Amino acid sequence: MEFKMIHENYNVANLDASLAFYEKALGLKELRRIKGNGFTIVYIGNPSSNFELELTALDEHPQKYNLGECEFHLAFQADDFQKAHELHQKMGCICYENPEMGIYFIADPDGYWLEIVPRG
Repeated sequence: MEFKMIHENYNVANLDASLAFYEKALGLKELRRIKGNGFTIVYIGNPSSNFELELTALDEHPQKYNLGECEFHLAFQADDFQKAHELHQKMGCICYENPEMGIYFIADPDGYWLEIVPRG
């Protein structure tokens, strides 16, 4: 039996703000959208991978979600780590840096942590 990871879901308070953040910070664009009774789901991704991030907005939940201690994250490999770091520093979204490991984390508008690692 074999399993393939295809997407991860983040519930978001403001879908437009999240889409704008992910496009600017990570180059992820909308791939498809599902509008249901009381919710909107948008899958985002890029040509570098067929893995997708699913953003879900619930009409009756406009506030941010309680993410606990944020002891989880999704990691992205940057082809130009220095340029990525400069962009994220300019955006003000770097929430944690670990120079010893050569990585850093950014936080999206809802507080989800995203790890940025260099290639190799």
